[in-house]
Amino acid sequence: MSKKTLIERIKEGVLLLDGAMGTQLTARGARTDTCSNYMNIEQPELVAQVHQAYWDAGSDAIITNTFGANKYQLARHGIADKVAQIGLAGAQIARKSATEDRYVLGDIGPCGDFLEPLGLVKADELEAAFVEQANILAQGGVDGFIIETMTAIEEVKVTIKAIRSISNLPILVSLAFDAAGSEFKTMMGVDVARAVNELAELEISAIGYNCGTLTMDQYVSITRIFAEQLDGTGLSLIAQPNAGKPELVEDKAVYSLSPEDFAEKLEDIYKAGASIIGGCCGTTPEHIKAAADRIKG
Repeated sequence: MSKKTLIERIKEGVLLLDGAMGTQLTARGARTDTCSNYMNIEQPELVAQVHQAYWDAGSDAIITNTFGANKYQLARHGIADKVAQIGLAGAQIARKSATEDRYVLGDIGPCGDFLEPLGLVKADELEAAFVEQANILAQGGVDGFIIETMTAIEEVKVTIKAIRSISNLPILVSLAFDAAGSEFKTMMGVDVARAVNELAELEISAIGYNCGTLTMDQYVSITRIFAEQLDGTGLSLIAQPNAGKPELVEDKAVYSLSPEDFAEKLEDIYKAGASIIGGCCGTTPEHIKAAADRIKG
């Protein structure tokens, strides 16, 4: 029997993603003075170990270690010429670790700057950069793309356009929200209604959130808002909360939510309407396993 497409699998029921990557690489001895995406080349065995840990925890799909593998982000580390090498390695490491009934999402994060006129990035140049990254991930065998931790709606649109110029694979879109009074908005002022209204008509399969600075109860609340806004659109809702709201300890963000408490709230998020669920900052294979045990039984 042929493998179900990613869309077919999403429609079947809950799709459990993985959790954090960077902190898991560090925990396995990766260097902290270099780009975590460069580990695809420098220490690929560690990246493979993290992927396997999430498979073992019960993930149905994993995300490639390519969040910042675009020319803008890599230039900050002096390795902008490694875009193709890093992206292809990231996709291949993930693909090799996946069995027949599991899925790989090609990760594309923000460029780290602003489009003109707020910033210095030109839209056509940004599109070209994301075309390059998406094309490399597609060559590496991903089943779909996930656009993560976005805050500017304009950058999301450029990224979707770039992917669609080279691939018909499913696109999942995830924005990072903070609390803004009784509402939730991205750093660039995008609320849930605007995100859905402006992106639902584009060629995407899911939209939702990851990261941000919300508490677990606030993640549940924003899930309900997304579910209401998405009603009738045919789009799935993706939710990747952090392991609670970060606390600043010795100038470092610390996420202290236990796997059991995380799983309990993730189940609430699932019941509120999210069908594609996973973890972001501070989450570990233990958090994902607890979620798998609780939600998937």
